[in-house]
Amino acid sequence: MAEAKTRPTKQSVAAFIKGVDQDRRKDCTTLAGIMKEASGAPAAMWGTNIVGFGTYEVKYANGSVADWPIVGFSPRKRNLTLYVGRGTDGTLLRALGKHKMSGGCLHIKRLSDVDLAVLKKVVSASVKETKRRIRARA
Repeated sequence: MAEAKTRPTKQSVAAFIKGVDQDRRKDCTTLAGIMKEASGAPAAMWGTNIVGFGTYEVKYANGSVADWPIVGFSPRKRNLTLYVGRGTDGTLLRALGKHKMSGGCLHIKRLSDVDLAVLKKVVSASVKETKRRIRARA
């Protein structure tokens, strides 16, 4: 069975964010604060460009398993990609502002495009739902 390519690393989150282009750096710092508060977990680098918080085991339909952050983000070329899971409330998303959802990923061009108070609720709800699923499997 193949091993997951995206795993926690020893890379510094602060150094990673410092290396992000100046326009996105503030957004990344803000996201890190929101996600740390919601998850109660410290930031860790996953692979070379994902900042994740907490960890849980994902079980795929084919029987394979992999660790994944409970919540996380990555400053991609076009968007900030937030890994918030599939349990995100549609009502919250409609109130969020300009974004796109794709599977468990929320794509935002910049934080100024969304309502930060609603984004905090989206992240918090995602963390709560993921932790609920983890407990349900235990």
